[in-house]
Amino acid sequence: MVLGVGSFALGTLRPLADAGATVATYLTRAYAHYPPSLVGPTFSRDQFPNPCPLLREWGADLVIPMSIDWAQAPWCDELLATRIPLFCATGQGMLLERERDFARRLCAECRVPFPATRVAANRLEAERVLAEHPRPYVIKNPLCSPTSPIHTILCRTLADTRAWLEHIDYAEGVFLQEYLGHREAGHLALVSGGEIWSLATNQEYKRAFTGGHGVVAGAPLGGLVEADPEDRYHLARELLAPLRPWFREVNFHGPVQVTAVRHQDRWHVIEYNIRLGVTSGAMILRLLANPIEVLLATAHNQPPPIRFRREVRFGCTVTLAGYGYPYVQLQGPPMPVEVTGDLDCDVWWNEVARDPAGRLHSTGHRLADVVAVGPTLEAAVASAYRNIARIRSLGSYYRTDIGRCLWPPGSD
Repeated sequence: MVLGVGSFALGTLRPLADAGATVATYLTRAYAHYPPSLVGPTFSRDQFPNPCPLLREWGADLVIPMSIDWAQAPWCDELLATRIPLFCATGQGMLLERERDFARRLCAECRVPFPATRVAANRLEAERVLAEHPRPYVIKNPLCSPTSPIHTILCRTLADTRAWLEHIDYAEGVFLQEYLGHREAGHLALVSGGEIWSLATNQEYKRAFTGGHGVVAGAPLGGLVEADPEDRYHLARELLAPLRPWFREVNFHGPVQVTAVRHQDRWHVIEYNIRLGVTSGAMILRLLANPIEVLLATAHNQPPPIRFRREVRFGCTVTLAGYGYPYVQLQGPPMPVEVTGDLDCDVWWNEVARDPAGRLHSTGHRLADVVAVGPTLEAAVASAYRNIARIRSLGSYYRTDIGRCLWPPGSD
């Protein structure tokens, strides 16, 4: 059972269902309920405020959270007490994503490069940091959550940083991370049995518009993955392997993603996540020959029997954004969503629903993620763009440069 909504839940469930799993979704938010219903039963948190009795009755063998927010839910301890395996780190392992300054301190202890960072409690302290250490910063919330009062603001100049510090919400303070450039990439791995098992190297296209223009969106507008058990770009070797003693100390088992920037010929950690990721997870599951066995073994803290499909190595996802995105305060009417040709790759619907006549219409700002895999990067990209061109909705758009910049990892 997945804890989540929308395309991210659907994109996780469908590959597992295709591999033979019985799947369902516990809907954790108030929107995007239609997509998960396409692949299995869904259960609303309004009807089931506590999912634990439901999980026991339904007979769940595995729980896959899409967010770390489950750890703040009032039923968290009860969920852990059920002893149903979770595909997610628990306990002290969650600090790696939840508390940004914990990740910074851990990197310092393990001698992993990390951008110069300052934490401030309020605007006065933040402006003092800027006066004493004048440079552009990426502005983040100290605690990572979808409901954080600050969502990532990437400032490329000192003036940009100074201007934004006047307008952010300091309810939880502010985490100021030195901006080191845009040569960014990520690596996804599994930690299980005290070892690190590389899966894929990935790239996320976080800005809203083609060419890297616009704001950093709430979720990426596209992404790439390359099956990379060999760690070709040394991200795992340099940024995950030094954490192995800590992984063992806290009994960390689950997925881990490191996102980093190439600066002065070294990778520097931007952040860690303890999920496969909303952009990359569905593509990785499509690249695996045995996704059920891999997820179950990891959740049981056993060596995962990772096997990749021989006929595919790359994945590409492109998001179809709807009216007003990324400026989500702009609301339009429900727009028709039309498919004008046969789709021959995965399309994970997101904020859409069907009317009584069976016609699709928008219910929010992100309409779908189009996901393709192929033997080469070019094949995967071409398939994704061929299919997204067959979907239209008034005011919608998508980035046209996925795979045509920021790749290979560390490049401009």
